[in-house]
Amino acid sequence: MSVNYKDEYVSRCPFCGGTQMIEAFQAAYGAVSGTENRLGGSTLYHSICRRCGSVVRSYVKDPEKLLRRKDRNQTE
Repeated sequence: MSVNYKDEYVSRCPFCGGTQMIEAFQAAYGAVSGTENRLGGSTLYHSICRRCGSVVRSYVKDPEKLLRRKDRNQTE
């Protein structure tokens, strides 16, 4: 089973070769905050291999929330 997160596929665990991923999240005290924007925070999501339990990928769904409001949506 492949899991699609914004056009990026996680289809195989690099540690054991497993192909089934579980999506889990970490919130509250495990939330991610930007260095300049410490209010609030974003939930941290994980793709975890069902076979060996390795965290294959960690991500936030909206990284723009980690920036200060005035810096959001500015391109590099």
